[in-house]
Amino acid sequence: MMTIKPYLLSTVIFFPLFGSLILLFINKEKKNLLKYSAIIISLITFLLSLFLFFEYRENQLGFQFITKFDWIKGLNISYHIGIDGISLLLILLTTFITPIALLSSWENITHNLKEYLFFFLVLETGMIGVFASLDLFLFYIFWEAMLIPMYFIIGIWGGENRIYAAVKFFLYTMFGSLLMLVAIIALGVSAMDQLGYFTTDYLLLKKVALNLPHSTQLIMFIAFTVSFAIKVPLFPFHTWLPDAHVEAPTAGSVILAGVLLKMGTYGLLRFSLTLFPQISIELAPTMSIIAIIGIIYGALVAMVQPDMKKLIAYSSVSHLGFVVLGIFAFTLESQQGALIQMINHGLSTGALFLLVGMIYDKRHTRMISEFGGLARVVPIYATILLIVSLSSIGLPGLNGFIGEFLILLGTFKSSVLNSYWYTVFAATGVIFAAVYLLWMYQRVIFGKLENPHNKDLKDLNKREIGLLVPIIVLIVWIGIYPSTFLSKSELSIKEILKEVVSSKIELISK
Repeated sequence: MMTIKPYLLSTVIFFPLFGSLILLFINKEKKNLLKYSAIIISLITFLLSLFLFFEYRENQLGFQFITKFDWIKGLNISYHIGIDGISLLLILLTTFITPIALLSSWENITHNLKEYLFFFLVLETGMIGVFASLDLFLFYIFWEAMLIPMYFIIGIWGGENRIYAAVKFFLYTMFGSLLMLVAIIALGVSAMDQLGYFTTDYLLLKKVALNLPHSTQLIMFIAFTVSFAIKVPLFPFHTWLPDAHVEAPTAGSVILAGVLLKMGTYGLLRFSLTLFPQISIELAPTMSIIAIIGIIYGALVAMVQPDMKKLIAYSSVSHLGFVVLGIFAFTLESQQGALIQMINHGLSTGALFLLVGMIYDKRHTRMISEFGGLARVVPIYATILLIVSLSSIGLPGLNGFIGEFLILLGTFKSSVLNSYWYTVFAATGVIFAAVYLLWMYQRVIFGKLENPHNKDLKDLNKREIGLLVPIIVLIVWIGIYPSTFLSKSELSIKEILKEVVSSKIELISK
């Protein structure tokens, strides 16, 4: 292990890309070989990421598994990667969700299969690279690289309005990306004044950004934060999400909800807060109010959705509002809760999209009104849907409760927000979540079995159960013993808070 440790993170990042190139040499007619190859590649990537998890030293300050070498020497841009407890958990989520998403496509993706699997593995490399980058230019490259395969996955293998959804997704994200790129360049130019040379190294730019004029910091903070808010998506930048989710294939929705949305919240936690801590504190009440509006708005709109997939899409707007609130409450509990809620949302909402995809494959409709009384014909499906729905609601003993409890507790204790009203209004989102999810469950699973098309439905097969069991195991594991994961990230969160507190003291002294 000691000999491969310096290269382990790079291997995790680029192994899916290497595997995607191997797929190009396999005859497209050999569909089973293509499927098995892609799934094996993604499973090996997951196993490699487990080495990262077990070798990570949770009591060690700073980033680990660091690799750095010059890339563009003239601009001091380097291939600089490393992970802390925050990025470790999100990389593990990515490598865990990807093979499950690929397996969910086993039967329902039949045309252009080689290209589909190729784009999926390229997407995995982009996602892992985003979480591991310690150079802002490298981060931007991975951020953009991830956008392209997702555009094709929605645009080629999506539903009837897939082109509209794909273009909307692309334009929204590209707009935010360009804002971030301008801010990165501006930071690099500012480094020339302070350090004497242009650089995009994240660790150096943290020091550079602190010495910039207040107005410059504010503009750059807005540029970064709007870019990340679009990706979250945070109200009012959320309108691309329901279209993308509804039109994407099941696996695309799982990856979109499970991982891609977390890039926005990760960006807020990693870059917006640490590059501009003083501005983050000043705008924390504003960001928290926007987050709470998203929590309530997303829940209320979810209540009136006739389409199960669109209901779950709007629930993501609500749930990720909790994450943003936790980030800007600036307490250990709230930010730990925000991070574990990123993981929880990836598991629970990913599983909900899988379940909706499975019933759609059998009935070719997602309309709630088309169902009713399914508990009699598909009891296994009904049981798993209940467990996952309860986890998304935040039932004690399941994962969602841990994240929401920590976020609400941390928000209540927050000296930055300094008002219990944030907690009161945010807590309504938990009640609304119970309303729209249990109401959906009641209308789909219980009641009379009146629709004749539902009477001959087949229950989940072994492959479908096998996809969902690992997620359910983690849902229960995190709900009962969350310290397995929270212990990995605690020191990293404390370091972020330490930087913010020191900047707050400096702000007060001024």
